[in-house]
Amino acid sequence: MAAKKAFKEIRLKARVSKMATAGKQIKVAMEFDGKKVEELYDRVLVAVGRVPNSADLGLENTGAKLDEKGFVKVNDRQQTDDQAIYAIGDIAGGILLAHKAHKEARIAVENISGEDTVFESVIPAVVFTDPELAWCGLTETEAKERGVKYEISKFPWAASGRALSFDRVDGMTKMLIEPETGRVLGVGIVGYGAAELISEGVLAVEMGATARDLAEALTG
Repeated sequence: MAAKKAFKEIRLKARVSKMATAGKQIKVAMEFDGKKVEELYDRVLVAVGRVPNSADLGLENTGAKLDEKGFVKVNDRQQTDDQAIYAIGDIAGGILLAHKAHKEARIAVENISGEDTVFESVIPAVVFTDPELAWCGLTETEAKERGVKYEISKFPWAASGRALSFDRVDGMTKMLIEPETGRVLGVGIVGYGAAELISEGVLAVEMGATARDLAEALTG
């Protein structure tokens, strides 16, 4: 809803085929809804993701292997196919976040020093838009891909007194719950301050809390 108010139009599954300068503007050719259009824009923001900087590391002289996208392959101990080499952070793929790299560094160092430690952590992710998006644990898409049974619980922020006081009712909290046990499998939050609120979701998933545990904690 917020995006619909902020933008003139939202085009999903659109593909830009060409861009070129046209005087002081930019001519963009794109395809969407089965049709091709050319339009003029004053500015264009190009955001196509990130690629690993692995080409000039000399990895071809080691036993370390890369995946199809150029990320270094590691196991759950951050060890590459070359047993003497460990990789952490963005170069190791997965979620490209600083706190994930920090955790991986600890896992790698502990294994190098002789401890047998594996990476088992719930990693939160945040998109700093307005409203913010944050999630942790299983998403609904991942649950479907893995064949994990789940139930959904949603709480619209229109029912939150705090959200009303901030005039930010454009939010929602969503939980994926294991039907047999009530255990929280994943949490998704959209709304003002979601980046801070997701920490409770991380704790719930990490500790194997149930939806009942959360409900009783919130209500006292």
